[in-house]
Amino acid sequence: MLQFPTWKILLVALVCLLGLVYAAPNLFERDTFGDVPTGVPGRQINLGLDLQGGSYLLLEVDARVVVQERLEAIVETARRELRDAKIGYVGLGVRGDLAGFEVREPGELEQARQLARKFEPDTEVETDGNRVTIGLGEKAVAEITRNAVQQSIEIVRRRVDETGTREPLIQRQGDNRILIQLPGVDDPERVKALIGQTAKLTFQLVDLGASASDALAGRVPPGSKVLPSADNQGPSHYVVKRRVMISGENLVDAQPSFQDGRPVVSFRFDSVGGRRFGQATTENVGKPFAHVLDDKVISAPGSREPILGGTGIISGSFSVQEAQDLALLLRAGALPAPLTVLEERSVGPGLGADSIAAGKVASIVGLLLVIGFMIVAYGLFGIFANLALLLNIGIIMGALSALQATLTLPGIAGIVLTIGMAVDANVLIFERVREELDNGRSPINALDAGYRRAFTTIVDSNLTTLFAAVFLFALGSGPVKGFAVTLGIGIMTSMFTAVMVTRLFVAIWARRARPATLPI
Repeated sequence: MLQFPTWKILLVALVCLLGLVYAAPNLFERDTFGDVPTGVPGRQINLGLDLQGGSYLLLEVDARVVVQERLEAIVETARRELRDAKIGYVGLGVRGDLAGFEVREPGELEQARQLARKFEPDTEVETDGNRVTIGLGEKAVAEITRNAVQQSIEIVRRRVDETGTREPLIQRQGDNRILIQLPGVDDPERVKALIGQTAKLTFQLVDLGASASDALAGRVPPGSKVLPSADNQGPSHYVVKRRVMISGENLVDAQPSFQDGRPVVSFRFDSVGGRRFGQATTENVGKPFAHVLDDKVISAPGSREPILGGTGIISGSFSVQEAQDLALLLRAGALPAPLTVLEERSVGPGLGADSIAAGKVASIVGLLLVIGFMIVAYGLFGIFANLALLLNIGIIMGALSALQATLTLPGIAGIVLTIGMAVDANVLIFERVREELDNGRSPINALDAGYRRAFTTIVDSNLTTLFAAVFLFALGSGPVKGFAVTLGIGIMTSMFTAVMVTRLFVAIWARRARPATLPI
């Protein structure tokens, strides 16, 4: 007897119900925000850049800046170590891709060379006369570039996620480039500004002993530098100490807020940063601290008393939007190197509408052909398979909606392919049932044996395709992943509907009709 216990009936009903419920929002007209009427569960499927339109950006990471920063760090280390070793030197600094200095006493050259080898790992030290040069090897530069690109990708992803963009594609391309696709972005200029800003925040003391006019004239005191102001209402330039009292690396949170009715940004340090901030404000009560963002002074307030709580306020001539953007940048973290936009394209939704229309036509034509073939080839059993196929499509849409996966044009191709593949398992089962009937089995026994013996073949044939879909998703890029997602979901739902749903239909029919022959 064709067995179908109660728990299987409940499972089929639950899966089909959930699939149709989550697919329901896609029946409503998509508006600007992708919302659906109140009370309808689930969410609409995310459309990819090729269907929804949006922005395409190709960025280049300027890793040379990171290399220069590493060389500057070597110079600072060299200054300290040479002073401690009491080795006289002149001309310490960075020239091009090399750091170096000249030893005053030739007898100290070897000692200086040995000391230079310890400044930084993976450096190449050479001497020419009394001059010692320190450079980074190709391996070190490649490692610095790789780390800078990877870190930039993570920070860009955090910034884009903060803007609410759904399913952005952010991936590395080549050695030092980043590809970004932002589906449905209606303000690409703002996103580009957020992505491209380095957002390196530092807190530095203002040099009260120097005037900005003298510094601009070239008379900059040792240990200080002149920086422009980002606030149009205050001084145009500030002279600040080069020493960074504390950097934005220790920030753990930043939020837009209001103070005296004006937009500000409140920030909070981690335990280490809070301790350094408290120590710096304690030792410099009354002295102005410059809040420096990307070498521009946002504000330079004075601390009337020590700030020991690890929190503070960044004020300036902010609009509400600017305060929100600055807080977003500080939360996401600073980029290790500047990003340059190499290519920018805006993809209109018209192409997506054409693609969706073409995909609908292909899906409908493929569906009608499959339905017609199954009815002609298997009669009533073909109708059962067609009903399961329609449920299968609904479950696929529900799964995409529930997982909030991105539907791309290759994804539509995966759905069309799934429609053709969905009835393969039913064909295997029905042909097996015919064989059992030819071998003299009764109708009920033939049905039971057909489903039972075809199951292993169905699992084997679908698992191999599922493995291929998994590898395509793991190793492929955006369009390939879109195809792999719909193909993988389609394979799993097809196995379920073929083995469970059609068997339920056949079991119900067989128990009621008690057929003497099978219309197959």
